Amino acid sequence: MKHEFIKALENNDLPEMKKIPKSDLHNHATRGGNKRYIGKYYGITIPKHPKFNNLHEMNQWNSQNIKPFIKGRAGYKKRIEAAFVQAKNDGVKVLDMCFEIGEVSEFGGSVERMVQALKSLHNTFAPNVTFIPGIALGSYYPMDEMSRGLEEFLAQDYFKSLDIYGEEEDALKFKSLFRKAKDKGLILKAHVGEFGSAELVQRAVEELELNQVQHGIAAANSKSIMRWLSDNKIILNVCPTSNVYLSRVEDYNVHPIKILYDNGVKVTVNTDDMIIFDASVSEEFFNLYNAGIFAAEELNEIRENGLRAGI
Repeated sequence: MKHEFIKALENNDLPEMKKIPKSDLHNHATRGGNKRYIGKYYGITIPKHPKFNNLHEMNQWNSQNIKPFIKGRAGYKKRIEAAFVQAKNDGVKVLDMCFEIGEVSEFGGSVERMVQALKSLHNTFAPNVTFIPGIALGSYYPMDEMSRGLEEFLAQDYFKSLDIYGEEEDALKFKSLFRKAKDKGLILKAHVGEFGSAELVQRAVEELELNQVQHGIAAANSKSIMRWLSDNKIILNVCPTSNVYLSRVEDYNVHPIKILYDNGVKVTVNTDDMIIFDASVSEEFFNLYNAGIFAAEELNEIRENGLRAGI
């Protein structure tokens, strides 16, 4: 597929790009769908997002422009359906999509019913996509609450990865939960280095024994940490459009993903919150290519990194 990928990039051919196998390893399930797909079903128009200064502004915008129209268990399932449809339509063959522990409330607190629903949605809307269902912890929730929830999720033998988001420093308090997930063979991830420092990226990888980092772009500020990440084969699942519109970087042409790549760090390209940022994996590759920071061959290597990382 290398030749086809490069040709699609050089011709700016989105329909052809959608046919080429890709991965999405950083995808928040309830925000992973196409906003036009959701809008058509509910008879609404989700507006274009502004540039946000921080996560609080993004969450506030989401609460005002999306959440009020998609309610209850039916709305929850429609969001997940939209994420699977988006992946299938964009040629995503490996999808790691995370579900917050609190989302079990949509199923009356039954993780078993939640898993049954996820299996049905996967098989109905994207059966040919290799699906890696992930558990997401919020670092701002009480430890005992997250511990109980994690035990219930792990008992299903369904989930294959663990992620944590929220205040980056607080993630380190959850080491014991990451040990439990490691013992069950899950892929370990954490949101660090999006707002935090390069040093925190290394600490989180060491203390939580991470396999992958969600974002991690601050590592580009340290040559020694990039070398350490490269030596230890740690993958950074980067979301360029999210980083631009959350004001982490000014624009695509100065995105630190290129610095990370040039220093031997394995990076992948992902969507983060598709329903908000409205950039598919295919479009992310075009954004980086058209910004002039990567050659087509380099982006193909990044595409292949993602496919290998997810299987």
